[in-house]
Parts: sequence; structure tokens; C-alpha cells
Amino acid sequence: MKDIIQLFKIGKELGLSKKEIKKVLFYYNSKNKVILLIIKIIFLSIVGYFIVLIIESAIHNTYTSGTKYSTVKIKDFDKKK
Repeated sequence: MKDIIQLFKIGKELGLSKKEIKKVLFYYNSKNKVILLIIKIIFLSIVGYFIVLIIESAIHNTYTSGTKYSTVKIKDFDKKK
């Protein structure tokens, strides 16, 4: 934080406006904004996809609707000769 304040003071001594100083310090460039926006969209898409997969797997039923549950138990195999 001290470095940023010092850079602002140096910029003012050189006669730069606040807007020009911020432009140099924080790289307000339209190319960088577009690239950053594309990276954010891709990252959020991937995160959203995994969230949907996790929610879908949590909701998904083991048995489809209309089927009967299995009643086979381990004891049934013990009685077999």
C-alpha cells in the first residue's frame, strides 16, 4: 500500500493526473479487459458445469420410477444347496 501511495506522489510531481496514474498502475487496457473477461467466462462456465454435475448426482434416484426395489438378501444365498 505504501508503494502505491508513493507512486501516486511521484506521478503528481511529474504532472500526471489521477486518471493517467491509475491507467499506468492498473493497466486499464481494452485488450486486457477483453482477455480477462473471456478467462472469467470460461472459468465460471467450468465451475457451473461441475456444480450442475454435483447437484444432478445428488438428486438422481438409484431406481427409476415404476421399478420395484430388490428384496434379495445375503441370507437367501446361504439356504441354497
